[in-house]
Amino acid sequence: MSSSFFLKPGAKANKKRKNPQTKGGGKKSGKTPGTGTAPPIAKKSRRAKVEDEEIASEDEEYNSDVGDGGNTLAFSSDEGEEETPQDKRLRLAKQYLSEIEKQEADRAEDRELSQSVEQRLQTEYLDSVGRLRRNIAGSVKSCSAHTILKHKLHHLPLCSLTLSPDGKFLFTGAKSQFLLKWCTDSGKVLAKADVLPYREEPETGKKRRSHIIAISLSTDMKYLALAEGGPHIQIWCPQTLKHLKTFKGHRDTVAALVFRKGTHELYSAAKDRSVKIWSLDEMAYVESLFGHQTGVTSIDALSRERAITAGGSDCSLRIWKITEESQLIYNGHRDSIEVVKLINDEHFVSGGVDGAFSLWSALKKKPICTNQLAHGLGKNGVPNWITAIAVVVNTDLVATGSCDGCLKLWQTNPNARKMQQIQSIPMPGFINGLTFNADGTKLYVAVGQEHRLGRWWRHKEAKNQVVVVDIKLDPSK
Repeated sequence: MSSSFFLKPGAKANKKRKNPQTKGGGKKSGKTPGTGTAPPIAKKSRRAKVEDEEIASEDEEYNSDVGDGGNTLAFSSDEGEEETPQDKRLRLAKQYLSEIEKQEADRAEDRELSQSVEQRLQTEYLDSVGRLRRNIAGSVKSCSAHTILKHKLHHLPLCSLTLSPDGKFLFTGAKSQFLLKWCTDSGKVLAKADVLPYREEPETGKKRRSHIIAISLSTDMKYLALAEGGPHIQIWCPQTLKHLKTFKGHRDTVAALVFRKGTHELYSAAKDRSVKIWSLDEMAYVESLFGHQTGVTSIDALSRERAITAGGSDCSLRIWKITEESQLIYNGHRDSIEVVKLINDEHFVSGGVDGAFSLWSALKKKPICTNQLAHGLGKNGVPNWITAIAVVVNTDLVATGSCDGCLKLWQTNPNARKMQQIQSIPMPGFINGLTFNADGTKLYVAVGQEHRLGRWWRHKEAKNQVVVVDIKLDPSK
């Protein structure tokens, strides 16, 4: 703020002086009638006008109380009322202070904005390199399963489900031939699609009921891929549930699908022991990855051009470095590995038929820690195998499901090399699918009377439905 806002005692207002030779103190016309030159008073008027536009000097301020002819000039405020020099100094001081407060407030907002931008850039960087980690499992207060989603077209066991990135839509598949699209707010079915007419049996041409055993949704909700119980992959539009394409290439049943985060690159795993990469931008096959000795049962991926797979009965996990054309092999389970999920690019969890639930580091060939009987023993003394796992990416919250009638939440701590059970929720039946929303406040559970891949045994007391578990977090922790 300029110092010119303050006036010294007796300061004169910036007011034009009246010229006694002009009528009413206004301008005089430039020429006298009948003459070709302007009278001398015109030059004085122009000089006075220039002086009026200039800022008065200090001497003029002190002598401003006495006007022409010794008459005292009254100060006129902006409102047309008289204002003393003291009132003017007070008004200008308040105006100066208000401008300072405004400038400081703007600077404070800029500082807060700068801090927010810095924090977001840091978060995005840690997320891109797979090192972002938030601890939310310790803030879980309670869990309640009070919302049930049921539909007559899903009268058979549910096999799979996937949630849209914004959490507004849920897609479910069962051992029936229908794909359903749900609104998570209202709990109503928005659309349904029959996948059977688009199923083609190889060679024989026989048709049977499709089992939608795997579903994956692209990040931008442009494509939805599903495994229909055979060697083919169907591509649908999730907005309209219109069939777009059928990918043919696997020689046995496709068991798992996943889109690479933020792309239209699809990874598929099948019982033919191969992993295939598809580009949905070109709607074409890209390449195949080989290495597993038995059928691949599970696959997962994040934003990096990598995928992790579970090799089933070969008891191995593999991280595929696609750009480097190499793979890392991990061993630790004593029986078939059924499911694997990435926590971040450095850590992942797995579960298998041996009932073991393991936490891994990408830098170690053996598990960091293992809970050998995560869901206890069955009636026949055989461990209850892990059928489904869900994680809140880049956090320490993990959920596991089995057929022991319980859904369990875990807190993982790779640095401390331990996993701790924090919640157990009654859930009768086979838990064939699990997925969290983005912030971990809701967990969607696909429950069925049978396992998604077979009919080895059946829980008659269970119901084929989707259960929504509300998770309350304590923000103070």
